[in-house]
Amino acid sequence: MFQETSIYSRLVAERGDIPQQVRGEAERVRRDLEQVMRSPSASGLSAQPIPAGPITSSSTR
Repeated sequence: MFQETSIYSRLVAERGDIPQQVRGEAERVRRDLEQVMRSPSASGLSAQPIPAGPITSSSTR
């Protein structure tokens, strides 16, 4: 996938492995979203479809 270079190794040593941190956070968000999508609504409200199209100030109530 990605061949590590000396500059990359130095950056990781100085700043941390940002791509790895981002991948970890994306995985956490995916798991959280999956859990939310599987669980029934605690409030008892049914899911409402989100209208398509841009939101304008005239469409807010």
